[in-house]
Amino acid sequence: MNPYQAPLKDMQFLLENVFDATNTWQSMPDIAEMVDMETAVAILDEASKISRDLIQPINRNGDEQEVRHVDGKVITPDGFKETYQQFSEGGWVGLCGEPDFGGMGMPKMLGVLVDEMNYSACNSFTLYSSLTAGAALCINAHATDELKEKYLPNLYSGVWSGAMDMTEPQAGSDLRNIRTKAEPLDDGSYSISGSKIFITGGDHDLTENVIHLVLAKLPNSSGISLFLVPKISVNDDGSLGEPNGVTVGSIEHKMGLKASATCVMNYDNAKGFLVGRVDRGLVCMFTMMNYERLAIGIQGLGSAQGAYQMAADYAKERVQGVAAGGSPTGATADPIIVHGDVRRMLLTIKSITDAGRALSVFTGKQLDLAKHGEGEVKAKASKYVGLLTPVSKAFLTDRGLDSTIMAQQVFGGHGYIRETGIEQFVRDTRIAQIYEGTNGIQAIDFLGRKVTGDNVATLTSFVAEISEELACLEHVSSSDKQAINSRFDKLLTIANHINDNKLSQPALINSSAVDFLDAFGYTLYGYYSLLMAERAHGHEDQEFARQKQFVAQFFMDKVLPKADFHLAQVSQGDDSIMAMPADLF
Repeated sequence: MNPYQAPLKDMQFLLENVFDATNTWQSMPDIAEMVDMETAVAILDEASKISRDLIQPINRNGDEQEVRHVDGKVITPDGFKETYQQFSEGGWVGLCGEPDFGGMGMPKMLGVLVDEMNYSACNSFTLYSSLTAGAALCINAHATDELKEKYLPNLYSGVWSGAMDMTEPQAGSDLRNIRTKAEPLDDGSYSISGSKIFITGGDHDLTENVIHLVLAKLPNSSGISLFLVPKISVNDDGSLGEPNGVTVGSIEHKMGLKASATCVMNYDNAKGFLVGRVDRGLVCMFTMMNYERLAIGIQGLGSAQGAYQMAADYAKERVQGVAAGGSPTGATADPIIVHGDVRRMLLTIKSITDAGRALSVFTGKQLDLAKHGEGEVKAKASKYVGLLTPVSKAFLTDRGLDSTIMAQQVFGGHGYIRETGIEQFVRDTRIAQIYEGTNGIQAIDFLGRKVTGDNVATLTSFVAEISEELACLEHVSSSDKQAINSRFDKLLTIANHINDNKLSQPALINSSAVDFLDAFGYTLYGYYSLLMAERAHGHEDQEFARQKQFVAQFFMDKVLPKADFHLAQVSQGDDSIMAMPADLF
């Protein structure tokens, strides 16, 4: 297997030429003093070396050896602990963290690109640092100054790690039914008792402490509160004290992500500290969730990119059959890259991965503006974050799995055996459609809350901006512009119809949501494809520019029509979905 090579030229192109990162950063004083394009390029270059030389080499062994639960301790595969220490010492855990507490303060639109590299290199490893960064984000946004000062520096430095503890056996996506309890103590802290399941990074040997963010209920309260619960108690001077009643009941044995510890966590009168206000735990957690759901979307994107590289390399090396019409070299057999079906699969992966990367950077940009912007800019960005977060999570992971399966197909029979490594991408990526909120729930959130929740106002504004941008593209045909505009127009028409009928047809949103999100996703990707082709004109690397033209044309011809199928599905309503009685299933 060839070493992973981060698509640095594509990444820099998005920052410099497509989304105007320089002016975006300069408009935010606290970001402007931290980063410029030269710094960003240097960070991407160094991150590419880290992903290639440090992280990818442990990927295969991590999958083979798996996490182990021995005598109550969770042990990661060989090499993980040493790699995590080097990764942490480089400051990568705190890349986008608050500088006041030891983070590097980098913008999210840069951070998403580093995340993609790491997920391409090793899904399991990257989850540990991703969850830690998310926990730190939540603590910084909602915890007291005392908790921030006590916990954030060691989280950003990677000395400690973080985990998010929500799910219980009887309360998966519906958190109202959680049973974990928090009893107030005289010193202002709380005693936490209960169990959680499916806790990614709940325990491991990578760090000396794990800081849990635990959802629990107070006595006689109908709401849910959030608590910071360290595995090992932390003394007032910052040193570690005694175990805190946080233990691992078991670890899950999974289809993929076998080097990522997924734990059953038990809390036996563990001391916890309130984060945010009483009964407002979900509000606090969702500050983190916008970032985490984008991060999981990038897991799908990174897997697609890594799988694409393997498949493209294999297709250029594997000799099998002769090109239609005869070998261009007169050989008795040609590399399979000459075959139309192989090229179809590779171009599909390439086109949706390029567009997906654009979506991730744009969403990261909106997160930056929502956090650091001012006035109307901040308000609009916050709305766009809400609109695009479920799309980023669901569409990136759905298409990520599609891409890994197509990449596996390029390998033929060799893709089904473990030696090639491509099948691991399929197994590791599958979970991304399920955790951090299943993709069906993301779609319902998108259509039910983000689109019709404000009577289609935000979606209408977003589409209007795209139409204005399309009109300004000078090197895109009018027919391609119309192809995007017409589909967005139909989306808006359907969205308004659903909005008008959502009360009289209560199952309409739930039944239509996935197809609606997919129609939006394919149409948005079409826009990004054209935008990248436009901005590549005049690029100093003419081969790079030509590639962008070819890929965009393929997407418009072969992939964009998928939006029409999903639009047709939504237009059929919910009658045939809801008509059959449950006992006939």
